Amino acid sequence: MKSKYAIRALMVLAASEGKMLQTKAIAKGADAPVKFLESILLELKHRGMVESKRGIFGGYYLRMPAREIMLGDVIRQIDGMLAPIHCASVNSYQKCDDCVDEKTCAIRHAMIEVRNAISNVLDRKSLADMAKEQKAKSKKQEA
Repeated sequence: MKSKYAIRALMVLAASEGKMLQTKAIAKGADAPVKFLESILLELKHRGMVESKRGIFGGYYLRMPAREIMLGDVIRQIDGMLAPIHCASVNSYQKCDDCVDEKTCAIRHAMIEVRNAISNVLDRKSLADMAKEQKAKSKKQEA
């Protein structure tokens, strides 16, 4: 799941409180391979979530405040959809090839419930929330 690493990278940037970080530092903080993370950061840049500056003092930074970046948006941007199957997706809907009647399909209706439950959590949780939770848990472990 590429979005997991994207969220990790974004959390590292959120925790940096506006500072620009180089790819190596983000990869270390996200516990991700540098080459893999480079492609994810480029994708996040193309999708408008991060910005970058070239050069020896360059790096990446969040394009908007961490409180405005919701996990659901990151997952949709990177992996495409929250729904477990395409016919239950709001943004990436595709009719199933073997479906006789979508209106009565019990599988589709169950998957829509799953999609809605996932969306209710991920569309209300921001990177700032995640960074704050991570920091609090780290402090508890240190104590």
